[in-house]
Amino acid sequence: MKLLRYGPEGAEKPGVLDSAGRIRDLSAVIADVAGPTIADFAWARGLDIESLPLVEGTPRFGACVAGTGKFICIGLNYADHAAESGLEVPPEPVVFMKATSAIVGPNDNVIIPRGSVATDWEVELGVVIGKKAKYVSQAEAMDHVAGYCVINDVSERDFQTKRSGQWTKGKSCDSFGPTGPWLVTRDEVADPQNLAMWLNVNGVTKQNGSTVTMVYGVAYLVSYLSQFMTLHPGDIISTGTPPGVGLGFKPPQYLKAGDVIELGIEGLGTQKQMVVADD
Repeated sequence: MKLLRYGPEGAEKPGVLDSAGRIRDLSAVIADVAGPTIADFAWARGLDIESLPLVEGTPRFGACVAGTGKFICIGLNYADHAAESGLEVPPEPVVFMKATSAIVGPNDNVIIPRGSVATDWEVELGVVIGKKAKYVSQAEAMDHVAGYCVINDVSERDFQTKRSGQWTKGKSCDSFGPTGPWLVTRDEVADPQNLAMWLNVNGVTKQNGSTVTMVYGVAYLVSYLSQFMTLHPGDIISTGTPPGVGLGFKPPQYLKAGDVIELGIEGLGTQKQMVVADD
C-alpha cells in the first residue's frame, strides 16, 4: 500500500492510493497513519481500497507518518558523498538526531532560517519503523520495518560544522524535514538497496544516484541502531544521501529564496518545495 496523510496542516486525514493513483479516504478505517496503525496492519486485511471514498481535487500532502518519536539520521553513508565532502567513510555509522519539529509535508515550503548563508539539500531514503526493535539481529531487522518514504534532509552547513558542537542544530530548523508523499509498505519495495534517487534545483539536476551505493544498508542500520536505543513504531531513519549536495560543488552552491527543489526516489513518489526566507 501507499499510505498518506492529506489536508491542512494540523488537520490531516489518513488516505491511501488506489490502483489508478487516486487518493481514497481511510478515516473510517483508521484514525491516522501513525505508530499504532503501522505496528499492526490487521486493519488492512481484506480491505477493498477501491470502495473507499474518493478524495476529489489535489489536497495538500502532510508528512506521511504522524507522531514520530525519533527522527534518526545517518551521515556520510554513501562513499561518493563522503569523498565529495572530503571525509573518510566512517568505520561505523555516523548517527545524529533531527528534531521532529522539522518534519513537514513533502511539498511544503523550505524556510531558510535567520542568519543562514549555507542552506543545502539532501535526497534520502527514509525507513519507517513498524515494530518495536531492541537488540535485533540483521536477519530479524526487516521484520521491524513498516515501509519507506522520500526525505529531504535539508541542512544548514555553517550551523552544522562551524558553530561548534554536534550536527543537530544544522539539521533541525523548522521545515528541514519534508517527508513523504507516501509511506510505501515494505511488501511493495522488492529491494531498498537498489532504488534510483534524484534531486533538482530550479530544473537543474544536482543529485542523481542510487541506494545501491549505500555503505550501511537498511537491515544493518535497523539492527545497529537497536543496539543503542529502542526503535518504536513511527520512528524514522533517514539513511544518508548520494553525491551532489551544494556543499560538494566548487564553489559551494546553496539555496536562496525563490529556488524550487524537486526530488524523488524510484517507486516512493516525488516532492517539490519552494524556498522562502524566514520572516
